[in-house]
Amino acid sequence: MSVKTSMMRRKEKPLLGITMGDPAGIGPEVVAKALAGTKVRRLCRPLVIGSFPVMQQTVQSLKLKLEVVQVAGHEAVFPRSNQLAVLDPLDRPLGRFTRGVAASVTGAASVLFIKKAVELSQLGCIDGMVTAPINKEAINMAGCHFHGHTELLADLTKTQDSGMMIVGGPLRIMFVTTHVAIKKLPALLTQAKIEKAIRLAHVALRDLFGIKKPRVGVAALNPHAGEHGLFGDEEGRIILPAVRAAQAQGILASDPLPADTLFGKAARGDYDGVVALYHDQGLIPLKLVAFGTCVNLTVGLPIIRTSVDHGTAFDIVGKGIADPGSLVEAITLAATLAKGRSAVRSVSLRKKGAR
Repeated sequence: MSVKTSMMRRKEKPLLGITMGDPAGIGPEVVAKALAGTKVRRLCRPLVIGSFPVMQQTVQSLKLKLEVVQVAGHEAVFPRSNQLAVLDPLDRPLGRFTRGVAASVTGAASVLFIKKAVELSQLGCIDGMVTAPINKEAINMAGCHFHGHTELLADLTKTQDSGMMIVGGPLRIMFVTTHVAIKKLPALLTQAKIEKAIRLAHVALRDLFGIKKPRVGVAALNPHAGEHGLFGDEEGRIILPAVRAAQAQGILASDPLPADTLFGKAARGDYDGVVALYHDQGLIPLKLVAFGTCVNLTVGLPIIRTSVDHGTAFDIVGKGIADPGSLVEAITLAATLAKGRSAVRSVSLRKKGAR
């Protein structure tokens, strides 16, 4: 790519691939509603990767003023403001399925949409991908034995070190563990896993959010950070050694801090990001400050990927009440990150061209 071509591309709105998610869930609805608004169109050129007939039916049932158009191949996409461009990678239309019910046919389709988005991202055909929710039961029924998007994306991109960061309001939270039973948690916490989460948080804050010297707050496991071993010894035995190892690499990581004070400090700006040890430790404060607008960001991938922070919500499918807020925020973040990456690439190419 020439310097001139790169500068021209930079002026364009980023092209984002938005996967439909599970066709039986609320994914098609929130995608259609998000793209019917003006905010998304101002930020990017959206390309839906999913079932064309399902998107047509969804737009019609919601009575949205959108024209659903089908595109093929990797051609440049410049949809008009009233158009919803869909790239359908399915060999044949989906067979009959029941909305609101997990099934292998819709699970397999949702995985195919993800694979196509990853392929286009790696080829440079799109500037990033945004994913609507998939259903873990459905993808496993289809023979795709992953816990969710994060693990599947790591496998598809052959990424060794990746993790989940949730962004909402003033908080950016990196997780050491996610969907595990609380009783199993202490045994799963290792120095290596915590050090990895600290490192990924640092890299995300620096490279994706442009913070030169990010400050990372590290949560303790026990009340009062263990109170010098009175309430538990994980802080001194596992967490602090991980922090010291990260600090030795130049990362500005805090000693393990009581979670009940750390998140307040982060919300006030004392820390740029937080490492949470388990699911609810991080998501309770996040959803208190940004319920419905949180964004899932996969850190460590060679591509940009953001996602909604909710599931397929089978219980409300077809009722027309699904909130597209989280998807709008996910698209907003992906567009921002894509523009930032494009700007860095353009500067690098200009420097090379000047030599």
